[in-house]
Amino acid sequence: MSITALANPTRFLGLVDKAVPWLAGLTALTLLGGLALMVQSPPDYQQGETVRIMYIHVPAAWLSMFTYALMTASALGTLVWRHPLADVSAKAAAPIGAAFTFLALVTGSLWGKPMWGTWWVWDARLTSVLVLFIMYLGLIALWRTIEDPTRAARPAAVLILVGSVNLPIIKFSVDWWNTLHQPASVFRMDGPTIDGSMLTPLLVMAIGFTLMMVTLHLLAMRNEVLRRRVRALGLITAGGAR
Repeated sequence: MSITALANPTRFLGLVDKAVPWLAGLTALTLLGGLALMVQSPPDYQQGETVRIMYIHVPAAWLSMFTYALMTASALGTLVWRHPLADVSAKAAAPIGAAFTFLALVTGSLWGKPMWGTWWVWDARLTSVLVLFIMYLGLIALWRTIEDPTRAARPAAVLILVGSVNLPIIKFSVDWWNTLHQPASVFRMDGPTIDGSMLTPLLVMAIGFTLMMVTLHLLAMRNEVLRRRVRALGLITAGGAR
């Protein structure tokens, strides 16, 4: 089914109803498998048992950026292609992205305390992720401030595109500046530097988190479509009663 075909909200809702039960089941199985592998994985020779925070922190950090990238694509869909579900996608993704970013910040602090001796440092990676979290909150506030979703769509899309400049800063901050945060250890040109006993549960957890994000996003989009339908019916009813 093409993206154009999904422009029909009724067809989209039908697809969501069919896909979500399967996605939810697959998400649960993947996360359970990842947790089992995480428990069986060995402690790090330097970090000890605290390395297990990585299996939550890293997928959350990846998805904080992936969700904003999805919102960026949705913003382009709103401004360039005027896809009717593009703004719905962006608005539905914002709270999910904010949650993953918050989780990344919290678990990063929990991991940083025993490793760095402090809960927080104002280095490039941590600061840019905090800016990402603030961007999510700002967008959520914008959508809540402007009641009419059609009026909010364009300014929200522009703000999303402006904020997308932060994504490469987050990604390459550890290469561009001297930071306490470790450089990339999975997606590298010369291959991962993590041992397979830790890489496998990390990747399984990342897949599980991604499936959970997709499931939550589809559910949130469905709720937003239904909310807009209820609002439109309410306006029609109010107009007819005058």
